[in-house]
Amino acid sequence: MATITTSGLGSGLDIQGLVAQLVAAERAPKDKRLTQTDARLTAEFTALATLKGALSTLRSAAMALQGPEAFGIRKAAAADESYFTASAGSAAIPGDYTVQVAQLATAARLGSGAYADGPDTVVGTGTLSITVGDATFDIEIAEGGQSLAAIRDAINSAPGNTAVRATLIRDAGGTYLVLTGTATGAGNAVSVSAANASAGLQQLVDDLNDFDPERDVAAQDAIAYVSGYEIRGSTNTIADAIDGVTLVLKKVTPEGEAISLSVQRDDAAIQKKAEGFVTAWNALAQQIAALGRYDATTKTAGPLLGDSMLRGIDTQLRRMLGEPVPGTTGEYRTLTSLGIEMTETGTLKLDAAKFQKALAADPDAVSRVFSSGSGVAVRISEYLGERLSATGEIAARNERISSQQRRLEQEREALDARMQVIQERYLKQFTAMDALLAQLQTTSSYLTQQLQNLSKLSGGKSG
Repeated sequence: MATITTSGLGSGLDIQGLVAQLVAAERAPKDKRLTQTDARLTAEFTALATLKGALSTLRSAAMALQGPEAFGIRKAAAADESYFTASAGSAAIPGDYTVQVAQLATAARLGSGAYADGPDTVVGTGTLSITVGDATFDIEIAEGGQSLAAIRDAINSAPGNTAVRATLIRDAGGTYLVLTGTATGAGNAVSVSAANASAGLQQLVDDLNDFDPERDVAAQDAIAYVSGYEIRGSTNTIADAIDGVTLVLKKVTPEGEAISLSVQRDDAAIQKKAEGFVTAWNALAQQIAALGRYDATTKTAGPLLGDSMLRGIDTQLRRMLGEPVPGTTGEYRTLTSLGIEMTETGTLKLDAAKFQKALAADPDAVSRVFSSGSGVAVRISEYLGERLSATGEIAARNERISSQQRRLEQEREALDARMQVIQERYLKQFTAMDALLAQLQTTSSYLTQQLQNLSKLSGGKSG
């Protein structure tokens, strides 16, 4: 707010300070109300954000317990993972298998003869053709680009080359041009030919095609025997031998030796999902308690004390947790029957032994309690989805708070403008008063002087 500076020339008063105090006194009640309202709205907005975060976490934990895949978690374990590793999806059927790794999939690698003069060796000109599987690409080797290093670079930068990489390897005998396929499998074998080739380029081609078993590698498929059945693949990852199971081959097993493979339901992973749900519920329960509590000792209230929305969410969620799941029969129909019980403080606790016993006795029943159409996890996630949606209660409350905060800002601006007017009025009034006092002081001084003069005159005549 702009200020007008003046001093009390006639009165000696601090007019600026006096006006500031009067304006502040007039502003204080309105300003206090606006500040308190803003603090209350900010606290409510923060509380809703905290509540929304806890509800979202619980919804995510509930969604993780939905669908057959949530309780169809499988684990696969090899007796010796130095030969292969295994992973299992929900489609895997529990069982025991054996695996023999007869051959690993490899990518082709071809090497040239040694060039004693190194990368700068002039090889020759012509058209070099490289075939990988069914695809062939050509490289023109012209004058000025016929050194061993230039041929390497030309191969790597050739248009359409995505299947082979050229490099130079040096040893005591010289420098070699080496071609390595980028994909494994017999279908990705590499071969080289040339057209219109000089003698030097043709010699390079012949050397590359002359397979040396000590340094070159043939492109080949992986071969494994799963419970006696021969499985072949172009890579060392085999995903179609056993339903839902993926094998990653690492090294060949000793001849005649088979490594055992076990596929089982992963009860520990299922329990971890249930524990995640319990943890998320407990975090929400603690937040609801904090947001809605009243501390009689300190006489402080939570930001959502007495809030009907908070009470409604708490009541509805507790009801969903406690009642039997519609459509279920038998021993396992509630969370309590699975070992998930409500404590006196409103939090949940999981009895691991009881939960594992239920999984072992009737895994389908456990799944139904959580993930059937009317299961606990399904109903909770749907209910929370509605509360958390863009058209839900929390979004509506946030919009109302934002609207009120915008109105508060407008009121503050109006208050500033009004106080500016009041300040200017006070300053004008006190300035006028000060001017009058200055005039009166001047008149008083004049009259005093005249009286003193008359007194002197009267004193002179009497003498």
